[in-house]
Amino acid sequence: MNPAPTDPSSIDPTSIDPTVARPTNAGFGRLLVLVYAILALAATVRALYQLLAHGDQAPLAYALSLLAGVVYIVATIALARGGGRWRTVAWVACSFELVGVLTVGVATIADADAFPESTVWSSFGQGYGYIPLVLPVVGLLWLWRTRGHDGPA
Repeated sequence: MNPAPTDPSSIDPTSIDPTVARPTNAGFGRLLVLVYAILALAATVRALYQLLAHGDQAPLAYALSLLAGVVYIVATIALARGGGRWRTVAWVACSFELVGVLTVGVATIADADAFPESTVWSSFGQGYGYIPLVLPVVGLLWLWRTRGHDGPA
């Protein structure tokens, strides 16, 4: 006879093996995936519209916005899958986002004329409430927090 399933609330958190990575899509991770999905949709749809309707006016800005949208899609999927190789993909996507928003943020402030139209990452994501700047940092911290480790904390 199989024992009755254990109520998750009765599990002692200290009994969980700290060497095993926890899923990135549980608890706070669900909210993180939701925010990523919303930003992915907003950035991608906006960039596609801008490229199709006004692509000749600011192709670099619109292409960067589309790149940002695609990276957000990849990060969303990787965080939602939450394990194995997807964890590595999430690390790369979040790191790429952070480098992208910092690089484009500095570039748009240093040489505003090079960006006649704003991108998702312009001025460190100002047009999106700085979410593009904060989100990869939160994503990287979440990946670090849910990682497995070799010894006691």
